[in-house]
Amino acid sequence: MDLVIARPEGLYCPAGDFYIDPWRPVERSVITHAHGDHARTGNQHYLAAAPGEGILRARLGQDIDLQTLAYGERLLHHGVTLSFHPAGHVLGSAQVRLEYGGEVWVASGDYKIEPDGTCAPFEPVRCHTFITESTFGLPIYRWQPQAQVFTEINQWWQANAEQDKASVLFCYSFGKAQRILHGIDASLGPILTHGAVEPLNRVYREAGIDLPPTLYAGDFQKNDPILRKALVIAPPSAGGSTWMRRFGDYSDGFASGWMRLRGTRRRRGVDRGFVLSDHADWPGLLWAIEQTGAERVMVTHGSVAVLVRHLREQGLDAQGFRTEYGDDEEASTAEAESVEALP
Repeated sequence: MDLVIARPEGLYCPAGDFYIDPWRPVERSVITHAHGDHARTGNQHYLAAAPGEGILRARLGQDIDLQTLAYGERLLHHGVTLSFHPAGHVLGSAQVRLEYGGEVWVASGDYKIEPDGTCAPFEPVRCHTFITESTFGLPIYRWQPQAQVFTEINQWWQANAEQDKASVLFCYSFGKAQRILHGIDASLGPILTHGAVEPLNRVYREAGIDLPPTLYAGDFQKNDPILRKALVIAPPSAGGSTWMRRFGDYSDGFASGWMRLRGTRRRRGVDRGFVLSDHADWPGLLWAIEQTGAERVMVTHGSVAVLVRHLREQGLDAQGFRTEYGDDEEASTAEAESVEALP
């Protein structure tokens, strides 16, 4: 029997009698990270990597029954040896290594391979079977170095400030927002954050992550002089809302891997698109898979068919794993595959 199988509740380990990132409430859940499509309320018991405790409690409730393990620490449960290893995705993100009966499986959760200073960098883990995401599993997805993206954001912010315009940058509140704050030049001006972002900044700071000082945008009224020089970090849901009125004449941008696609940027209707993702790009996925040494690869959410076909052409035993994981970059893969790539 396979060490991990698909059930209506989620990915299930029969030997250990637990689920990995279940999408329905279960008794025992092993959580790779705290994004809402992987960590849900209602489970009786949670097990996760220790660096993710603060985020999990902030998002799921302080009183959840949560046990944590340090990266690399091993736990023997019903004969299954389980450990967490850095995934490089967001604070506390982890790959789950399972060993039983001489077989080693690794469930990656979500991951990226470029270190960013806001979470432990991705660590390849050798295994027989690797369960990988494929959010950006198409050859068109190839990321430029993040330092280049941060330079582009700095230049956009500085140009707007010289015109007395606020720079409103939309991005995912957990992970992407903190990565941007860590990477930009904070000396350029004041930095304001939306109410959905600031509590998560607090958790990152408590975890020892270096973030520049930020101000709560809700404390400022329309026409306040500080707004005309500010960089404002906000979730995509704030776009077009009454919350935006305080900024008057502003320029807006969107930071996401989906900004690689001209159609997505056009539909977002923003002034600037910055291609920055917390997921591995096509070369990154292939590199990570190769590093595991796995002969068998199970592909989940994203461009599953394309990646499976490519891996099979490389001689690997690859197949899709149907899941209910969503997309924390707030765009559908189906839409992404149907629009034209930017040159």
